[in-house]
Amino acid sequence: MIVLGIDTSCYTTSVAAADDQGILCSHRKLLPVQMGARGLRQSEAVFAHIRQLPDLYEQAMQSLAGRRIDAVCVSSAPRDDADSYMPVFMAGLSFARVAAASLGVPVMQTTHQRGHVRAALQGSGLQADRYLALHLSGGTTEVLLMEGSRLSLIGGTMDLHAGQLIDRVGVALGLPFPAGPHLEALAAQGRASSRLPVSMEGARCHFSGAEARAMQWIQHQELPPCDIAAEVFSLVERTVLRLLSAAREQTGVSQALLTGGVASSQLFRDEITRLCDKRRLGLQLYFGQRQYAGDNAAGVALIGHDRLMEEKA
Repeated sequence: MIVLGIDTSCYTTSVAAADDQGILCSHRKLLPVQMGARGLRQSEAVFAHIRQLPDLYEQAMQSLAGRRIDAVCVSSAPRDDADSYMPVFMAGLSFARVAAASLGVPVMQTTHQRGHVRAALQGSGLQADRYLALHLSGGTTEVLLMEGSRLSLIGGTMDLHAGQLIDRVGVALGLPFPAGPHLEALAAQGRASSRLPVSMEGARCHFSGAEARAMQWIQHQELPPCDIAAEVFSLVERTVLRLLSAAREQTGVSQALLTGGVASSQLFRDEITRLCDKRRLGLQLYFGQRQYAGDNAAGVALIGHDRLMEEKA
């Protein structure tokens, strides 16, 4: 049984497919952002998705040539909240409905956040039914508790998201948007000494103060760009460990699955694992495959396949 997945986020257009063996194909394309810009307006992003979806759909159909598609699953909202909405996801939902109708198969809906968590599970080694899920990206910084199919918010940011901090500092340093991979490469050449303090209130964190300080460094050329990049990554890593520790205190759960674009960084993965072990925090960190940590439709397709298998059982 094959399910086609579609995801249209603020950063990426994505079409993927999954079957009993896992992910069959995954085709993605970043939304075009002009140099110096820090993202797109929703109207611009919707238009970009409309332009990019047909090509990605054709690529997926070529990957699946000769095979029957049994359903289409699409992310139609950012997260599970009743009032969760972004226009970008309407582009994917409309396309999914047309695709499903033309294929003569049902269409299912899920959320972008659930897609992230499901994609990260694939190949992570995490077996528990109850675990913490950290969604760390340009649009979300949240710690969630997953209990079976129930997803509950535990904590997260009160202002900027971790990915926003990385993108804004990166663009200010002259890097392309999204800046994550470029700032990571720069950070690998620098040295951090915890100049940016972690700002926490229980299981809630702040990044706006760190942004202001980093912008001062850039404006006054107080630190080399590579050291600024290293300090930003260091802050995110230390903040994440504080968030997860606070969530563990609330829930008693020590196993944590990390996903989202920021979690695709190998530097982030290596350093946060090292810090967690060094501080003996007792957290068990799990990561999925790096290529499926950022925005993608692979997790959406897997969710659709899971549902088909449940219905079949």
